Amino acid sequence: MTLPLLFALAILIAAIVPGPDFAMVVRNTVLAGRSSGVWTAFGIGLGVCVWVVATSFGLAALLAASATAFTAVKFAGAAYLVYLGVKSLRAAIKERREPAAIELARDMSAWAAFRSGLMCNMLNPKAAVLFTALMPQFIDGGGPHGPLVLELAAVGMSVCFLWYLLLANLIELMRSLLDRPRVRAWLSGVTGAVMVAFGLRVAAT
Repeated sequence: MTLPLLFALAILIAAIVPGPDFAMVVRNTVLAGRSSGVWTAFGIGLGVCVWVVATSFGLAALLAASATAFTAVKFAGAAYLVYLGVKSLRAAIKERREPAAIELARDMSAWAAFRSGLMCNMLNPKAAVLFTALMPQFIDGGGPHGPLVLELAAVGMSVCFLWYLLLANLIELMRSLLDRPRVRAWLSGVTGAVMVAFGLRVAAT
């Protein structure tokens, strides 16, 4: 098996495990539809691309080695997840009181969805640890590796994008069920609670 295929498999395994990125795609797709889920997936994919390039130049290793920088990113990411989780919880409460209230969230722009995916991925300190441990297995630090880095970055971005695109489409297939106010409110509340839990977990670890 070639290096790019091995790398694709490693990235896919990491993406399949539910985490903040997974919760973000679910949240945005439930609240604003498939298009927002797709743009969120693209933002996450670009985040993975950035992590691959950053790791190859040692930036992620420096972040992981610096207690101050790591802590700053950790709390920024935790605060962002808690903030979005609380918004989802508030939307769920409004939906319970007034079924049309959550429709306002469907106006989420492509840029907002893309930005949320990118920020969720880039502000996850565990990504720095993951790629710092993963990339040396695929790149020889002693020689030139520019073309290989770009190839792995493209592979990582594509794998994550396609996985979360699949997730967004699966959620969209359940649209007739999700359009029911009670179901939508319940899912929004659960997703919000999960994101808050992820944020608190990131802050605590």
